[in-house]
Amino acid sequence: MATTARPSRLPPWLKRPLPRSGGQKPLEGLLREQRLNTVCEEANCPNKAQCFSHGTATFMILGDVCTRSCRFCSVISGRPPAPPDADEPRRLAESASAMRLEHVVITSVDRDDLPDGGSSHWAEVIIAVKAALPAATVEVLTPDFQADASQIERVIAAGPHIYNHNIEVVPSLFRTIQPSKRYDRSLFLLRHVKQQAPGMTTKSGLMVGLGETRAEIRQTMRELREHDVDMLTIGQYLKPAPGLADVVRYYEPAEFEEMKQEALALGFPKVASGPFVRSSYNAKEQFISG
Repeated sequence: MATTARPSRLPPWLKRPLPRSGGQKPLEGLLREQRLNTVCEEANCPNKAQCFSHGTATFMILGDVCTRSCRFCSVISGRPPAPPDADEPRRLAESASAMRLEHVVITSVDRDDLPDGGSSHWAEVIIAVKAALPAATVEVLTPDFQADASQIERVIAAGPHIYNHNIEVVPSLFRTIQPSKRYDRSLFLLRHVKQQAPGMTTKSGLMVGLGETRAEIRQTMRELREHDVDMLTIGQYLKPAPGLADVVRYYEPAEFEEMKQEALALGFPKVASGPFVRSSYNAKEQFISG
């Protein structure tokens, strides 16, 4: 069914017209003025043009340099040059308010250089956004905090509505694709969130197309559900920059539907599965509405 050799061209279902560039400029201007980063830009997300033209974005806090180096991600890797920006929570909250967001999605680089992993800054951002937009839902997509319970709990205490941490790939690919992460740490975080805040929605995401098997995907989904994950996203890996991992195969739309049905059968309350699905793409439409 799907292409199994490393393909050089995108299949037709991964080709779509881009929105007019002018529609992106108001949001780009606001982000530049407020000195805010987005994962849409830093990670070369294929959905950036569409999201920006609709006035939405996923904020990325704690700078634009990540202390880890994953082979699927184009965010700059290295030692961050500066401590957390103490004014970032205010600027982000004001920007989210100016954008009139009903659902605010926040992620960050990994900050293993900080004693608290950046968790205090995370909490300050969440609290500021909730104060500025009390009617909005707040979704966070955090690093694994090296499975430090106190750091995870600091984020939980700030009260996000959805706590997302992406598994990203099946366990057999961790060593080659994201060598600084550990599968057991990610599972611990997701379960710990649910244990500490049973009413908080948990979420995780999986990329496919990096050489995994369908059996590995099913097993990973099963283990995520066994760790009480409520929401699951499944999307096609697309190489964002030269030097990163190659696409091994492209899954067809029908296969994404099959995986969605498999996940629903495992008991996930909500699943988004498709070629362009990303953990934060259309988060409100996929999970909050309806």
